[in-house]
Amino acid sequence: MDIDLRKLRYFAAVAEELHFGRAAERLHIAQPALSRQVRALENDLGVTLLRRDRRGTVLTPAGAQLLDEVGPLLAAAEAVVRRVTAAATATRVFTVGFMPGITVTPAVRALAARHPGLDVRLLRTGWEDQVEVLRDGRADVSIVRLPIDQKGLRVLPLFSEPRVVVLPTDHPLAGRPALTVADLAGEHLLQDPDAVPEWRDIAQELRTGERSDVPPIHSVEEKLELVAVGAGICVIPLSTATFYTRPDVVARPVEGLGPGQVCLAWPATRHSRLIHDFTDVAPALAPPPTSP
Repeated sequence: MDIDLRKLRYFAAVAEELHFGRAAERLHIAQPALSRQVRALENDLGVTLLRRDRRGTVLTPAGAQLLDEVGPLLAAAEAVVRRVTAAATATRVFTVGFMPGITVTPAVRALAARHPGLDVRLLRTGWEDQVEVLRDGRADVSIVRLPIDQKGLRVLPLFSEPRVVVLPTDHPLAGRPALTVADLAGEHLLQDPDAVPEWRDIAQELRTGERSDVPPIHSVEEKLELVAVGAGICVIPLSTATFYTRPDVVARPVEGLGPGQVCLAWPATRHSRLIHDFTDVAPALAPPPTSP
């Protein structure tokens, strides 16, 4: 059976929004046309994917399964288009994704020395897309911070580094040269608790059920702004804290807080010579300093 990727993309929008009107606006098409495309996909598959009733739109079990599957499929299709388009250009292009605070210059220079004429491009990533740039083809390799979803990827450990807590300068704990995890038990963490399991296991707001919602945060800059105004604390790699120094926040080492791991990741299905050579030079990345 041939499945139309456009229909899958339309279905994904409705499944994520659970609202045909909002999905149509997102896709910039008319709602009736969107409804027809989703019905056509259901006819192609011979299953019901969505049900609409007075309460709104809900996924059927088949629809929930397709939503789980469709993201990687659409990303893979985008990656194919990007790589084929790049292959048609006269200049070879190699794109390296990297997380904030990581200096990739040594590895990029070493790769360029091995391949004169290669156009090496850099793509800054965040926690939400450091792996997605590999799946959809925006980057050939990505220097990532664990944890990540490693499905379909090869991952090469590069180095570990300390993590620190970032506090506003007027915070009662900011004057101490070093802290313990227990000192942070009463603080509000501006992150997924699972990202800092040492805090999660003792956090008062999790034990009492009083944890307030954390707004979506898309960058280190946003996170530090929230810390500076007293909205909470965050735990970040030392190299990131050093790179984003600002006068209204301070970074402090925390005893009992495990290090962060930096790795090189790339799609397991790709075996290009450029990726192979980058895995050779990536370990030359200078490790971050060991103290704040």
